[in-house]
Amino acid sequence: MEVAGIALGCSTAAAVSGVPLLLTLRRRPLWAMAAALCVWPIVAVVVGVAVTARMMFLSDHDLRVVLIVVVVSAVVASAFALRVGRPVVAGTGALTRAAASLGDPGYRGAGRVPTTELATLAATLDATNTRLVESLARERALEASRRELVAWISHDLRTPLAGIRAMAEAFQDGLITDPETTDRYHRRVLTEAERLTGMVDDLFELARLQAGALRLSLAKVRVADVVSDAVAAVDPIARARGVVVRGSADDSGCVDADAVEVGRALTNLLVNAIRHTPDDGTVEVSATMAADRALFAVADRCGGIPPQDLPRVFDLGFRGEPARTPEGDDGPGQPRMRSGIGLAIVRGIIEAHGGAVSVHNQPGGCRFVVALPTS
Repeated sequence: MEVAGIALGCSTAAAVSGVPLLLTLRRRPLWAMAAALCVWPIVAVVVGVAVTARMMFLSDHDLRVVLIVVVVSAVVASAFALRVGRPVVAGTGALTRAAASLGDPGYRGAGRVPTTELATLAATLDATNTRLVESLARERALEASRRELVAWISHDLRTPLAGIRAMAEAFQDGLITDPETTDRYHRRVLTEAERLTGMVDDLFELARLQAGALRLSLAKVRVADVVSDAVAAVDPIARARGVVVRGSADDSGCVDADAVEVGRALTNLLVNAIRHTPDDGTVEVSATMAADRALFAVADRCGGIPPQDLPRVFDLGFRGEPARTPEGDDGPGQPRMRSGIGLAIVRGIIEAHGGAVSVHNQPGGCRFVVALPTS
């Protein structure tokens, strides 16, 4: 017991004396801390053995033998501990470099690391890099769409404003005197003002969706009522274009939704379809129930959307084909939706309901499908 007490005391004293060294190394590189942690416990063992042997009153020869054995063993143990610890230090360095390059195109990860904990950390860094890259890609795409939207909005605003200004100057200069031309100019001013109002309304609705300020008033709504209301809303536009809108719906089908917002989305799709369907053509809208979803479909006769444009149809600012009618009269040459935000609004409204909207081509045109959960 006396020997054990002496060894314990000496080893403890040696170990405690290394605490200031460890505190000093806290802000040093990890390899220095690892070396101290490997070597100092061995030093404590050596001190304990040496002091205990000395106090056992061994002969000088025996004491030297013990000390030689202890020192050699300590050197070998320290070298082995340092060698074993090197992969851990290298692994942490690789993790540090990987963390510093998160999101960069040249990110390669930490590679193989020696311990389970470091491997878990390396996998977490890889997953974080993947999410970061995807987030950066979405951010760049959103920024590009915003720039595109600003460019289109600027163009679309200048066109009606320039027309209104030109007609107002004509009135001011007294160039318009006959009643027929005056009446035509008045109607044209009203038309352009309505276009501006529509664009402002779209921008306001888009701002609400992006800010998360859209408040839905959910209620049990019959899908047949949504379809009939949307068809009635677009009837004047269809008649003016000579387009027939046909609606059909499951009379017993119901969905939990905001009738006003869903009606707005469906109306936008119908207006979009009417504008791109040739005169005397047909637009079909239907509502059916499938499992736990209500499906609203709008089919037009636009001739189809280029396959490369299908994935971008609902992107903010995307307009597809450029307008071919300089007057901007909502004729067949107009883009698929006014100002490139109409379909983005449709997607925002539907996604706010927990649903999804998609589009695909079909013979003679394309078909938009809105899927809403029934509960």
